[in-house]
Amino acid sequence: MANGFLPVCKKDMEDRGWKQLDFVYVSGDAYVDHPSFGHAIITRVLEAHGYKVGIIAQPDWKDKSSITELGEPRLGFLVSGGNMDSMVNHYTVSKKRRHTDAYTPGGVMGKRPDYAAVVYSNLIRQVYKKTPIILGGIEASLRRMAHYDYWSDRLKRSILLDSGADLISYGMGERSIVEIADALESGIDVSDITFIPGTVYKTKSLENVYDAVVLPGYEQMKADKKEYARSFYTQYCNTDPFSGKRLAEPYNDHLYVIQNPPSEPLSMEEMDEIYQYPYMRTYHPSYEALGGVPAVSEIRFSLISNRGCFGGCSFCALTFHQGRIMQVRSHESLLDEAVKITKEKDFKGYIHDVGGPTANFRQPSCEKQMTRGVCKNRQCLFPKPCKNLKVDHSDYVELLRKLRALPGVKKVFIRSGIRFDYVVADQDETFLRELCQYHVSGQLKVAPEHVSDQVLQKMGKPQNQVYQEFVRKYEKMNQKLHKDQYLVPYLMSSHPGSTLRDAIELAEHIRDLGYMPEQVQDFYPTPSTISTCMYYTGVDPRDMKPVYVPKNPHEKAMQRALIQYRDPKNYDLVMEALKKCGRMDLVGFDRHCLIRPRKMTVPKQGSGSKQSPRSGQGSDLKNRKKRSIRNVHKKKNGK
Repeated sequence: MANGFLPVCKKDMEDRGWKQLDFVYVSGDAYVDHPSFGHAIITRVLEAHGYKVGIIAQPDWKDKSSITELGEPRLGFLVSGGNMDSMVNHYTVSKKRRHTDAYTPGGVMGKRPDYAAVVYSNLIRQVYKKTPIILGGIEASLRRMAHYDYWSDRLKRSILLDSGADLISYGMGERSIVEIADALESGIDVSDITFIPGTVYKTKSLENVYDAVVLPGYEQMKADKKEYARSFYTQYCNTDPFSGKRLAEPYNDHLYVIQNPPSEPLSMEEMDEIYQYPYMRTYHPSYEALGGVPAVSEIRFSLISNRGCFGGCSFCALTFHQGRIMQVRSHESLLDEAVKITKEKDFKGYIHDVGGPTANFRQPSCEKQMTRGVCKNRQCLFPKPCKNLKVDHSDYVELLRKLRALPGVKKVFIRSGIRFDYVVADQDETFLRELCQYHVSGQLKVAPEHVSDQVLQKMGKPQNQVYQEFVRKYEKMNQKLHKDQYLVPYLMSSHPGSTLRDAIELAEHIRDLGYMPEQVQDFYPTPSTISTCMYYTGVDPRDMKPVYVPKNPHEKAMQRALIQYRDPKNYDLVMEALKKCGRMDLVGFDRHCLIRPRKMTVPKQGSGSKQSPRSGQGSDLKNRKKRSIRNVHKKKNGK
């Protein structure tokens, strides 16, 4: 039984000869025992340290008895909303309810509540008044301090307070969860567990918190959005385990939320250990009749080679959750897992991905990071690569070569994000050549996000010229290899800083590419990102300068429509945007135009109009065409 699934019911406990569990893990996701799922890693880590753990997956939050399925645990409940924030899981950026949930059996929507971590914790507390509750997962991690909640459009308190939980294990919690478990096992009361890195706790006094940076109070931030921006950036600058300070957030004279510095990154040996636990690598068999868990198909034949990202995109929460220091697995660990994949019955010879948040990062960005941490006020790649940046793809290239050589492997794809500016910065083109030769299937997806440099600056992305340089290198390499392969750019509309004029500039770029994106990502304000802070406060927390924020739904619709200007259903929105910005030169029949004028009717004779077709609408159409041609010539001549 040691290598089977963990208990999900009393019978499973009886089969193991267990009368009581040490921990019960409550998850908003279905039970999938695969290292791509947070609940699988945390429960296997605890199991490896000698603790008895069971899982209650997607309990009925309307029924108290659903939380008692495994009885009261001896040490505590562990609660997670799932692999995604439950609100992102449930709603589109336009706040419309999604129809499917890939983390639920059969893809059925509605098997978890909104704000799942809060609801589950309150449900537990109704039944078990004193049992310790520890929150984890991305939902708790990114809501650990006061945060802007897009779906309710207000500043919310720390999730620790609304949930009634005792502790938060934030970030990647393998270290902190074992320390919490060991502290509870030793008899320390949960209210006294205030010393563990990577945790958040509450206290009634700062008397024993001697070294904390005190943030603006919650009421103060509610009254002044700029105070929230200052608080957020203080938090952002303290996400490093080596240099991060303890933070204290006041709620009133007798209540504080304390964030301890982050846990230290895992060594390669520790990363390897986590991925060698006896995972079943699939969903619990009880879901088979329901059609299985759709998310499994996306990760079943993929390898996680790293975690963390020093890219620092403004709209990404990785800095807050995984951190900027890269943590990687050894080649041996990845090859062992790849061999397991090749032996699965449905494996067809294709490894779908070898990567993580950013596939081509396989070491810290510079030598000092593992001893002194990352720079607080500087990024590694933005606005230009740091002079200390170590650009080296050799380890990744070697890993990919080993994976390609495995018996039974036909092709190894890279579907995680490739950081193109890192590729451009590499003077050695070996990785680019092998990427194009072996790891692309006709199309490579990259994320320039925009073309306007002022928008890219707010996004924390490199200038457009860097992406254009990557395009040239990619095309040149494919020509050398005699391959017909394309780039598929991910683009984002309505990001803070993006005006309608910037959206038109992006549309013109798409026109010149001769490509219309099938999908467009409208900026989604998720908790704990710089971009979300800009969206809520109207200022950039890095310099406190005002930022234009497109919030009006109609303007956002226009920005989105401009990216897909060829779609007939977007015609009216595109026309409105062009009129509003005085860009009617882009309406006509010339190659540079985005849309054509609608068909015009010619007045019937005797209708009272003095205009003839030649001097009326017809001539107006000709004049517009002439003006469009003149504008093209002016642009070509640099006027």
